[in-house]
Amino acid sequence: MSWSFKLFTIKGIDVKIHTLFILILVWAAYRWSVTTGEGLQGALFGIVATLLLFAAVLLHELGHSLQAMKYKVKVSDITLMPLGGVAQMEELPKNPEQELKIALAGPLVNFAIVAILVIIGLVLQTRSIISLNELVASFGQTNWAGMLAYLTMANLLLGLFNLLPAYPMDGGRILRSLLAMRMDHSRATRIAAVIGQGLAFLMGLIGFISGQFTLILIAIFVWMGASQESRGVVVQDTLREIKVRRAMVRSPHSLKVNDSLSKAVELTLSSAQSDFPVVEWGTNKVIGMLGEAELLSGLKKMGDGAAIREVMRANFPTVHPDDALHTTLEKMAKAKIRAVPVVDDDQNLIGMITASDVNEAYRLLTVNPQFVSEPQS
Repeated sequence: MSWSFKLFTIKGIDVKIHTLFILILVWAAYRWSVTTGEGLQGALFGIVATLLLFAAVLLHELGHSLQAMKYKVKVSDITLMPLGGVAQMEELPKNPEQELKIALAGPLVNFAIVAILVIIGLVLQTRSIISLNELVASFGQTNWAGMLAYLTMANLLLGLFNLLPAYPMDGGRILRSLLAMRMDHSRATRIAAVIGQGLAFLMGLIGFISGQFTLILIAIFVWMGASQESRGVVVQDTLREIKVRRAMVRSPHSLKVNDSLSKAVELTLSSAQSDFPVVEWGTNKVIGMLGEAELLSGLKKMGDGAAIREVMRANFPTVHPDDALHTTLEKMAKAKIRAVPVVDDDQNLIGMITASDVNEAYRLLTVNPQFVSEPQS
């Protein structure tokens, strides 16, 4: 079950909203209705103010996304959630200058919005800049005329907050990119992650002392995000040292293109293998992959007498024995599959490797670093 649903598409990017986002609207309606004592009018004000704030969040994420797309980074969707927005991107470019521009794009969008709203305020001869105390006080009143100032300050604070060097927030990614200009990418990530965890701890402490539950939640997410990023770099560095040939299955069961699905069912039940390379009839050249999803779909629609060629995945990645395991893992993640065939230069099948094989190799390496070494012939 998906917890998000699509609203619309911008520049090929699906804009989605998380189901829990509705709770924010309910909270806003309740807060403004009760604190202002204006009932439905206050609830309407709270909902409108919240929607306009999250429109700014969406523009912030679009800033990141459109800048990333300039560097050929695929952006699948942007999801609005109770604590903000998340743009789902493929791996960001390792070029620190490109990452710097992508990270800066979001806050710069907020600052651009601030500039536009200030100009609007000057034209309308109304205040667009207020103090923090006035901003806090605005949460307890229904003031449509003060909406401009509310949005101006909200965008200013949103831009500034995201510049905090708390990795993996925008400021943390800016810090990582600046560090990566002077050292290797992995070390830069680890340093940025440690700083991010330190700031997350401080945010959590301040939130606890002041009773700001939202700040505590943000601190938890920053801490977890920094930990995940740091762990991911460690895994990537480790797997970069291992070649595919050290972890692949050398004699996987394979299927001929004209075999029936009943043959695949038989192999699945009689072995521990559930993904099968499909080779040409009379040769060993890989032309397809049959996974559990394709097998089940084929059995449901065509029965076990259907030929493998009718249901196999024809668009699939392959790897070479001398490829690094981290490259293999990236290919699997991008194609959303759990196994890839290992082929020679002529696309002949010589093995197969699964996500489980990669995980096994990593676990063995953490126990015995000598696993990296090639066996003596």
